[in-house]
Amino acid sequence: MSTAADSSTVPLRAAVAALPPYVPGARPAPGARLWKLSSNENPYAPLPSVLEAIARAAAEANRYPDMYATDLVAALAAHVGVPNDQVVVGNGSVAVLSHVLQAVVEPGDEVVYPWRSFEAYPIAVAVAGGASVTVPVGHDGRLDLPAMTAAVTPRTRVVMVCTPNNPTGPAVHADELETLLAAVPGDVLVIVDEAYLEFVRDPQAPDGVDLLRRHPNVVLLRTLSKAYGLAGLRVGYAVAAPRLAAGIRAVSTPFGVSHVAQAAALASLEAAAQAELLEHVSALVAERDRVTAALRSQGWELPETHANFVWFPLAEATMDRAAEATAAGVLVRPFAGDGLRVSIGEVEANDAFLALAATWRP
Repeated sequence: MSTAADSSTVPLRAAVAALPPYVPGARPAPGARLWKLSSNENPYAPLPSVLEAIARAAAEANRYPDMYATDLVAALAAHVGVPNDQVVVGNGSVAVLSHVLQAVVEPGDEVVYPWRSFEAYPIAVAVAGGASVTVPVGHDGRLDLPAMTAAVTPRTRVVMVCTPNNPTGPAVHADELETLLAAVPGDVLVIVDEAYLEFVRDPQAPDGVDLLRRHPNVVLLRTLSKAYGLAGLRVGYAVAAPRLAAGIRAVSTPFGVSHVAQAAALASLEAAAQAELLEHVSALVAERDRVTAALRSQGWELPETHANFVWFPLAEATMDRAAEATAAGVLVRPFAGDGLRVSIGEVEANDAFLALAATWRP
């Protein structure tokens, strides 16, 4: 028997009805003994000074947060090296991406991006009313920027560049990005998604802030979820030319960053905390290098990663391998038909995965 709760005839927007679901990394069931390498999380807990800031802020949870995150914006602007009016914060970089697209995309505008890349891209584009134009990522996991440039048409409003690319790992090179920016019209927005910036050790990687200073159609997306270990509090930000930043701010969700999240982010940006957090990042990079060297010694040929994960292009074997990983006590992130993304976690977790990966080699 149907009820009013399940028989609504109110139509959904066609774009919403057709949205692909965002699939988060798998979580262990309560009580299960599984290593979680499925969500690109920082395995280090927040610093004691950050936890203290969280506790203090939690005692004021009856109050609304500063709507414009004034102190946090100033701290991020100082950290990046730009004026305050060029920084906009939001509820994680996914929310900020949505706000950027809402600020510039008209219905039917084309948005060019690589695929496979960040899973939220097609969702954010569709919700903004745009039309996705996807460009295949190379077999080496690298973005094909010449093909992305060739995909730009008079209807293109945005080009999105994920560097390092999630889930494949390689970073875009500065000369490649400069060539794209020279070819793309100045009224086309180029979003440079740098969620994994702090893990990059590629000497050919671009300087995003320098790009922004020379190309006012560039917007940088960054986050405190990965390197800063605040994934559970959702703090992301955009860096843009002042007029674009004002537009992004105008469509942002009011009070989108909680008081607790703002306090944690501010504490994380303190000089002493940053130094310690970046030591954690360096340790994760060293662990990433250990894991990739071990995988190479097993005979794997994988994309060069500059993020906190590795990519296995397993094609049709992907889902079977993911099930085997779960059975072996390791949660990984499968992308059906394409491959597995495996985050760098605790040493014990990485060792458990390495032992499993060795059994997959012929």
